[in-house]
Amino acid sequence: MAQVVGILVLVLGLLISIGLHEMGHMIPAKKFGVRVSQYFVGFGPTLWSRHGKETEYGIKAIPLGGYVKLVGMIPPEDAVKPLKVRGRIAEMIGDSRAASTEEILPGEDHRAFYHLAWWKKVIVMAGGPLVNLVLALILFTTVLVGFGTPTATLTVNETVPCIPAVGSIECEAGDPLSPAAEAGLEPGDQITAIDGVTVTEWPELTEYVAANPGKTMPLDVIRDGQDVELTVRPTERERAVTDADGVAVTNASGDVETETVGYLGVAPEVVNQPQGIGAGAALTWNYLGKTFNVVFHLPQNLYHVTLAALGQEDRDTQSVIGVVGVGRIAGDVASADVEGYGLGEKIADMLMLLGGLNLALFVFNMIPLVPLDGGHIASAVWQAIKNGWAKARALPKPRPVDVARMMPLAYGVFGLLLVMGLVLIVADIVAPVSVT
Repeated sequence: MAQVVGILVLVLGLLISIGLHEMGHMIPAKKFGVRVSQYFVGFGPTLWSRHGKETEYGIKAIPLGGYVKLVGMIPPEDAVKPLKVRGRIAEMIGDSRAASTEEILPGEDHRAFYHLAWWKKVIVMAGGPLVNLVLALILFTTVLVGFGTPTATLTVNETVPCIPAVGSIECEAGDPLSPAAEAGLEPGDQITAIDGVTVTEWPELTEYVAANPGKTMPLDVIRDGQDVELTVRPTERERAVTDADGVAVTNASGDVETETVGYLGVAPEVVNQPQGIGAGAALTWNYLGKTFNVVFHLPQNLYHVTLAALGQEDRDTQSVIGVVGVGRIAGDVASADVEGYGLGEKIADMLMLLGGLNLALFVFNMIPLVPLDGGHIASAVWQAIKNGWAKARALPKPRPVDVARMMPLAYGVFGLLLVMGLVLIVADIVAPVSVT
């Protein structure tokens, strides 16, 4: 039941995000005088709708998107250059143009979208994705400022009793005591200094320990309100060298590089620590770059996802996932029964998940290909370039960019998106990404 609730909460949040995205298109379009004939959340059969002054508002059965119908997005035939192509492509373009022209009511041609100045078109088409970007920023900021992030403190939660053999996490008879256990560190001890160096954050302690393997040094702690000085000697231990993203670094031979560091054998208490108001913006910027990187490498990622779905390789934990995978994660979050992971932590993770989805919606919709918003933005920018070139040469204002000519491309992109969605659904079922 908890899993179902988690999935329903995610679907509701996603529908709200989609609805706001479409409002990001609709509101500026109406402000600029464009008639908006329909506003729907979802696709497929209509579940509910009502008619406003000139717009039909409603909800459809398949909650995988939404749309607003802006009248006159495609200019009529007499407003553009004649087509030079024939055959099926010409029919496709002609059908799209005819359908768009039919939506223009008598005497309202001036309210058609294609009449808008290029910068107004950019505002209308970028409005939706920008709403998703703002939502991601708000959600991330809410979590980081309101709930905080898990932060390791300098208070000891537990000590590792021994130094396990390499490749093992369990202590066995004959394993030497860990430096923490040998020094007498106890749960609840608050570490204040090591080797005479005051530490205020956990990373400062771990970095100093790692940099001083084999060195005997004093460790100052507060125990039951009293200052206590212990003596520790971090043991030498090999670990993989990692980059800024935590990924293991390999050498020219493909082997993982290792380094010798100091090992203490202590685990800190972790508490949720509220972050500053700018933390949400910093995280949004960080995730934005990573999301753009995922989209840029989407063909490569989908190739490996397809192999995973066919059982040819294991699914990467960093793999791109679809709606089924996201729903599975939401269900796992809601149903998790782990000590210290309560309702507050679950709400925070759900908000972070929803923020990530909004960020993905922003990045994906900004791809400069029709029928995505980025494709229409690109056509508006091309109109600006044409206008500027004509003005610089003292030529008449050029005709509108003929969006209808891009419809064959739009159908192709739509087909690819459909195939991608099906591949991800299958992969998320037969080879799901594990978050545990």
